[in-house]
Parts: sequence; structure tokens; C-alpha cells
Amino acid sequence: MNAKEMFNLSGKTAIVTGGGRGIGKFIATGLAEAGANLVIASRKLQNCQNTANELENLGIKALALKMDVSIKEDVDHVVDETMKTFKRIDILVNNAGITWGAPTLNFPLDKWEKIMDVNVKGVWMITQRVINIMKDMGGGKIINISSIYGARGSLEEFHPAVAYNSSKAAIDLLTKNLALKLARYKIYVNAIAPGFFNTDMMKYLFQPEMKGALDAILGFIPLARIGEIDDIKALGLFLASSASNYMTGAVIPVDGGLMAM
Repeated sequence: MNAKEMFNLSGKTAIVTGGGRGIGKFIATGLAEAGANLVIASRKLQNCQNTANELENLGIKALALKMDVSIKEDVDHVVDETMKTFKRIDILVNNAGITWGAPTLNFPLDKWEKIMDVNVKGVWMITQRVINIMKDMGGGKIINISSIYGARGSLEEFHPAVAYNSSKAAIDLLTKNLALKLARYKIYVNAIAPGFFNTDMMKYLFQPEMKGALDAILGFIPLARIGEIDDIKALGLFLASSASNYMTGAVIPVDGGLMAM
């Protein structure tokens, strides 16, 4: 198989949770550019529809669906509608996630619980539905979106998000567990651990009052810049394609070199 064939996703179907914006949209764009049909699902349907419309300009079919990944009925609806429309699920990108910044000593319990519901329980619920379909199809690709902060602590001044960090640590270990348990079914499970990217979730860093923190963060990143769309979408494509068929259980940092320090 030549390299172009390895990365060809024509005829494949991918679900991208939280795909209406940010890293989810970046990765969905890369999959669509390689020929995959897309299901874009998140809580904000209009964002999903806008992204779906953009992706269809690439010549693929895209379906926008409203989903709160922490609600089982929403998850079931998205999976059922995907199968009804496309008859297959080859790729699942678990990107949907939330965060909440608050001082660790006073972190609100309700925010902790909501973050765990979305970032951990939600990932598990949709993954469990999809892997049963993939098993019957003969295999598939799962890509979990983690964070560099799933494998390290963060200073309170730069990233006061103790619950988010803990939820991503759970995703890292879930990735490794599922990789081992599902390898016999040719279901590959890997994770991408982004560093600081120019997304809505990180927009707080670009407020004027955060200039000092942003400058300090850039000082720690060896490549001295924030990540953009082209820095991550090709990695998503690689993990979704047959080019990564000897990789499972990996958690790959995309962070400008920050985790190398």
C-alpha cells in the first residue's frame, strides 16, 4: 500500500464529539479532507451545523446532531442516527470536554462532578456503544483527546483546573486499558494530548489581564508559540487511517516540546 492509499478515508464514517469548534473541528476537517463522511455532535447544534456545512464543501457528507455526551439518551440518539444515515462507524473522536477554573482550595463540587460526567463518563458511554458496532464490523479507530495536563500537574497561577487535569489523567489510562482489551477485535485506541492551542477553551489566556501568564507560558514552550489547526489535524488523520495500524495505547503530546522538559 502506498502512502496516499494509507491516508485515504473515502467511504469511512467518523463521529467527532465536540466537533463544532476548536480541536474537534480541526481534526474533523482533516478527516473530511481525506474523504471521510462526518457526524459532528455537541451541545450547540448551530456550531455543529456550521461546521457540517463547511465540510460538505469538501465533497463529503456531514451530519450535524445535538448531543450532551453526559446524557445517555443523547449518546444513543447520535449513534443510532449515524447508523441509520451511514450504516457504519469506522472512527470515533472523543473530543467533547469542558473545564472550569477555580482556586483548588475552594473548587466547587458541582463543577468537579460536571467535568467528570462530560470528560470521563461521557467518553466511556459513547465509546462502549461504538466499540460494539466496530467489533461486529471487524475493527475501527478510537481517538481520545486528552491533554498534557493528564500526565503532569499545573501551577495554580497558569492553569487552576484541578478537576480538568484529573479527568484527562483518567482518559489517558482508559486509552491504555481499552487498547489492550480491544486489540483482539482490531479496534485501535490512541490519544492525543494537546498543549496550549488557540481555541475557545483557551481564550481566557488571551485576555489583557492574562498577558503576564501567557508570556510566561510561551517562555516554557520550546517552540515559543501557541498551537494552530495545522499542528494537529494531520495527527488526527494519521491515527484514524491505516497508516497507524501498528499503534495502539499511545498518548501522543502535541505541545511545542513542553512535555520534553
